[in-house]
Amino acid sequence: MAGIAVSTTINGDPVEYLCQPDETLLEVLRERLGLTGAKEGCGTGDCGACSVIVDGRLVCSCLVLGAEAEGRRIETIEGMADGDRLHPLQQKFIEHAALQCGICTPGFLIAAKDLLARNPDPTEEEIRFGLAGNLCRCTGYDKIVRAVQDAASAMRAA
Repeated sequence: MAGIAVSTTINGDPVEYLCQPDETLLEVLRERLGLTGAKEGCGTGDCGACSVIVDGRLVCSCLVLGAEAEGRRIETIEGMADGDRLHPLQQKFIEHAALQCGICTPGFLIAAKDLLARNPDPTEEEIRFGLAGNLCRCTGYDKIVRAVQDAASAMRAA
């Protein structure tokens, strides 16, 4: 199988892979690299389940070609925890029961991480706006918003 050779950085580690010209970054992450945290919810960029951060920008990996990752820095849900120590957002999602089926959770966590990197003290409205690209069919959004508020507070205090 001939393909496009790509060199990139994923969660701080250099990675090289071959992909087809029409293969999405989501497909590469899940099927070639075994990083299955990002989920395909819609395939059209409408649900946010496949959210990752590319060069500091939140993107839907279903809308990015795998070949476009050349030379980029990619952050996925797999890179959020520090070994066995959960990221404060992950811990607060658990504490606030801000998840049910879990399909949307990685996307929400990545979006919240991106939001708090840009705005460490967001209002409820800013949190809701910052997470608006992510859809949840199970929990509603109040527990998610409270978890992000609590995580933001804990991160500022640390």
